[in-house]
Amino acid sequence: MSKLAELRARVAKSIPLELLPPLRWAGQGPTYRDAVPAVIDSALRRSQNRPSGNWFAIAASESVGTRPLGTSVAGVELVAWRGEDGEVHVGPGACPHLGADLSTGVVDCGALICPWHGLRLTGSRHFGWAPYPAHDDGVLVWVRLDRIGGETPTDAPLVPRRPEGARLQTVAHLVGTCEPRDIIANRMDPWHGSWFHPYSFTRLEVLTAPPVGDDVGDEADHFLVAVTFRIGRLGVPVIAEFTAPEPRTIVMRIVDGEGAGSVVETHATPLAPGPDGRPRCAVLEAVVAHSDRPGFAYALRGAFLITPAMRHAAARLWRDDLAYAERLYELRSRRQPLD
Repeated sequence: MSKLAELRARVAKSIPLELLPPLRWAGQGPTYRDAVPAVIDSALRRSQNRPSGNWFAIAASESVGTRPLGTSVAGVELVAWRGEDGEVHVGPGACPHLGADLSTGVVDCGALICPWHGLRLTGSRHFGWAPYPAHDDGVLVWVRLDRIGGETPTDAPLVPRRPEGARLQTVAHLVGTCEPRDIIANRMDPWHGSWFHPYSFTRLEVLTAPPVGDDVGDEADHFLVAVTFRIGRLGVPVIAEFTAPEPRTIVMRIVDGEGAGSVVETHATPLAPGPDGRPRCAVLEAVVAHSDRPGFAYALRGAFLITPAMRHAAARLWRDDLAYAERLYELRSRRQPLD
């Protein structure tokens, strides 16, 4: 091997980027023949039939601290905070006394104090206020709402397998006018990637897709996609797998290429309806990145700069994809008038 070839080989191992040739957006190969609606609909239907244990993702772990956080799930008003020991507490957002908004209260010595009359809540049952089961997995905070979920409850949510060891993580949070199934349906269509997001994806090819039908084994119920992540004129080619472990979650895992083992989790949580009476849905996209390359240690040192950029990129994608999901909901609501 020549010295030039050796140098190129070393660079390829140390730098996972490659220069992308110019490609016109309209010059891509069309994917509409491959994106068979029956395949997407069938995969979506199977995902909606999986159990969730009544758990809903409500916030990034880092968003819940010693200041109360207010949110809602399917119209249920919630408040979340951390006690002195760091444990997450989640419960009804209305004070049991006269209904004050507890998210406007103050946390003192681990207790949430109502701003109207000073009722102290320590996270346990008190004065008619009772907490909901909560879970913090280090990336996201979850709450279990058995009345809303209506399923057999489980002790903990089904958290996807994440990379071990050193990693970068961030969570993007957006809200759209649609239902959770529309968010999941968007990810059940990987064929739209390089058309709808040409600034992020190129050379996308769906290698395998699950068959149509309800009786599909777990080993076949996934999408396998070859795609190049675009960074300007540079690209990072990977192979990614898409799976839906429960009705409101879909996971993209890199199975080959740079960052193998890294995951992007998309969680869809129903909120309260908007002023127009139409449904609102939160998207919580958790990106957990890992690399075996020695240079990843430098990325960890610059996490305070890199994670905001990761979150910005995820939010940009979902601003587009929410338009897709909202369109799905709009078409469905025309066919099925709202109650």
